[in-house]
Amino acid sequence: MNALWWFALPVLLLPVWWHRRKRVQSQAALMATARFLPRTEPKQTRVWRWSDPLLLLVRCLLLAVLIAWLADPVYPWRGDTVVVTAGADKVWVEREVGQAGLAGAERVTLPAAQALSWLHTHEREWTGDARLLVLGDVPMPATKPVFGRAVTVRTQPTVLANVERHVVIASARPQAWRRLFAAQDGVEKIVVDEAPGARTDLIIWDRAGAPPATLRAALWWVTNPAAFPELAKARTLNGLQYADSARGHLWHHPAWPPQDVDAARALLDTWQQLHIGPRPYTLPSQTFAASKGANAPAPSGALRDILLAILVGLFVLERSLAHARRR
Repeated sequence: MNALWWFALPVLLLPVWWHRRKRVQSQAALMATARFLPRTEPKQTRVWRWSDPLLLLVRCLLLAVLIAWLADPVYPWRGDTVVVTAGADKVWVEREVGQAGLAGAERVTLPAAQALSWLHTHEREWTGDARLLVLGDVPMPATKPVFGRAVTVRTQPTVLANVERHVVIASARPQAWRRLFAAQDGVEKIVVDEAPGARTDLIIWDRAGAPPATLRAALWWVTNPAAFPELAKARTLNGLQYADSARGHLWHHPAWPPQDVDAARALLDTWQQLHIGPRPYTLPSQTFAASKGANAPAPSGALRDILLAILVGLFVLERSLAHARRR
């Protein structure tokens, strides 16, 4: 939509019209010998004259720069570029850059989740022969990226650090719940604490009575819904009831605690997907070919600061010239 501002260029005719002088009709003075000449009607001659041509030029430039600032143009100025995700292995990056022949290319370091979207946003800033290489642990996007130019992605999954999930079990049958966490695998480690604290991620409330009102946790697994009035209006998903409360998120299932390994894994997977969040999956290394059907990215505003500075300078100059004219 910003490009539509270029249709406003005809407004540059306004200062031209404003600075055009009015036509002046010259006065004819009769000479004594004019009575011997044939009588003719006087003629008018239209002459274009301009007042303050320097001020006119500045005002035209001011309007032109204003329109350009609103249109947000993009000038292709970037050459070969290597986008490196934050935390990527430096030795591996240097090896990949050398193999691609981009040792002298510009390097941009970005968070992994923003690498592909940043390329799409700034795509119009690269020259036609520029090569683009993305290195690092780039997460798999929800949809396949489409670029107007070829983009090569080389990925190296980051070794995930161990993550501790602190759990408090308030139950007369704690061993039944401890067996549940034996099905947990991967980099996440379940730590069962005796009492809740600031690091508690989950409280399993397997008691008939309600917990203390001051007890808080991000998530509660509840076996007795009567102890939590909020579950009376809970929504249900695959038999799992869930609701929000002042204590935290509440989950309830009538078949808890799980009685077999499959049910335990299903509950842990649900915890991972709905509450903790899915584990990131690294995008496979590949090259995205240029697509003619790629949508033109929105203007990135790369020149707006420069145009704004020019606009302010021209405005100050225009005001100075206009003031000097009136003196």
